[in-house]
Amino acid sequence: MNHSLSTNYEKQSIIGTPVPLGRRLAIIASMVLVATLAASAQNMELLQKLAAVKQAVGENKQRLRQYQWIETTQLTLKGDAKAPTQKLCVYGPDGQVQKTPIGPPPQPPSGGRLKQRVIEKKKGEMQEYMDEVKGLLSLYVPPDAQAMERAYQAGKVSINPAGGSVNLVFMGYALPGDRMTLAFDLAAKKITSLNINTYMGQTKDAVTLQVQMASLPDGTNYAQQTVLNASAKQLVVTTTNANYQKMGGGY
Repeated sequence: MNHSLSTNYEKQSIIGTPVPLGRRLAIIASMVLVATLAASAQNMELLQKLAAVKQAVGENKQRLRQYQWIETTQLTLKGDAKAPTQKLCVYGPDGQVQKTPIGPPPQPPSGGRLKQRVIEKKKGEMQEYMDEVKGLLSLYVPPDAQAMERAYQAGKVSINPAGGSVNLVFMGYALPGDRMTLAFDLAAKKITSLNINTYMGQTKDAVTLQVQMASLPDGTNYAQQTVLNASAKQLVVTTTNANYQKMGGGY
């Protein structure tokens, strides 16, 4: 009888008795240490990849300043494709892209004065909106090293490995509530694409940007095509950059 009671007590001691406080604290400390080390390793990887992206962006921006190129813009409004426009682009002394229209001037509106005024008003409104679109594009293309660093310092950057590439996801990169996913080729050290969810003026005017990158023969990276979709306006703006030439001529 006593032996049976003793055996039951031993089982209860193993199964039911709480782990001593010191041992529990040791287990918790070990778990915290493991989590801390994992977080530290992930943060170190993020820092390394972000540094590589910022360096590539900075060096590439300097190389791009040697070039001039032709920008072709195609608007589709409510399913109706407008005539494309072209501009000669070059970096100015202030580091901003200067654009000069090329090609034949647009045809003047036909019809009576009233119709012409209505058409001119609509064109003015569209031009104003397009200026806003260009301003929005400039916030993201090309990516800015300082904006990336600000997002990192605010804890709004995450990393998603993808084979030989890596995706860096920036929240609140240029505007509160926006999201930019930057795909970076680790071997080539080049940005391959950008996918952006942002807005025009108000968050309800959602805008998406898809940017496909390409490289020139000397390795300079550039935005080959940008597709902006402003669903609230039923507007799609496709911008294509081509015919890159060094200012001295040739590639």
